[in-house]
Amino acid sequence: MDVMWMIPLLLFPLLMWTSSTFVFYFKKCFYVAWMMVLALVAIPLCILKSGGRDIENMRIIRSLVRHVKYFLGLRFEVSGWEHLQTEGPYVIISNHQSSLDVLGLMEILPDRCTMIAKKELIYAGTVGLICWLGGIVFINRKKTSDAKSVMADAAKTMLDDQIRLWVFPEGTRNQRGDLLPFKKGAFHLAVQAQAPIIPVVFSSYSNFYLRKEKQFKAGTIRLNILPKIETKGMTSDDVSSLSDKSFNLMRSAFLDISDSVTQSNGPLRH
Repeated sequence: MDVMWMIPLLLFPLLMWTSSTFVFYFKKCFYVAWMMVLALVAIPLCILKSGGRDIENMRIIRSLVRHVKYFLGLRFEVSGWEHLQTEGPYVIISNHQSSLDVLGLMEILPDRCTMIAKKELIYAGTVGLICWLGGIVFINRKKTSDAKSVMADAAKTMLDDQIRLWVFPEGTRNQRGDLLPFKKGAFHLAVQAQAPIIPVVFSSYSNFYLRKEKQFKAGTIRLNILPKIETKGMTSDDVSSLSDKSFNLMRSAFLDISDSVTQSNGPLRH
């Protein structure tokens, strides 16, 4: 019987050393499970601190999540910190590659900042509950009228409560080596609130993480915080040009920093 218990203990390091597919699934499962455990820890802390749903709970969530990168072998290099030293409300927009984006988000998340996320996330067990307690704004992506209404309410909340909102304008995860066209919601939000936009660009994950090829190595993620884009005086007529300007700036930065990371670490072999 003792020998039977020894077999998995011996197999585990062997598989971690020899099978990239095993490492991929192990890291993915560990990440999801550990985030759910952290959410379970955070729920009573948030309730004790704020009594319920409150954006200040994001401080607790941020402090609990920041260590997860070490377990996954990830490192962040951040440039442009000074651009987040902006007073008052603003909208942060960033590219969206995978659920790992949450780690980068928590790495630089400013105070009084929360996210806009798909409605389905609220049903993700303890993670969904902690998202709700953190003041995350949920939208129904399938109903455009509902999403517009939520964005209008969010703009009012930004001004009334002096908060910041983080939005992924691509609208879905994308690991194709480029940015998807931006949806207009984040830009309507910024214009309605007359709040500046601060673009944040994550370098490509392709040098350490390939979902289809089932590879997940240690790696470096570069985060480039770009200068703010003012929206004062803009109207809904300016939303398209604002979106295009933001897209072009972020795409240029994405290609630049992704190339530099690949040159530093080398491409991930398929």
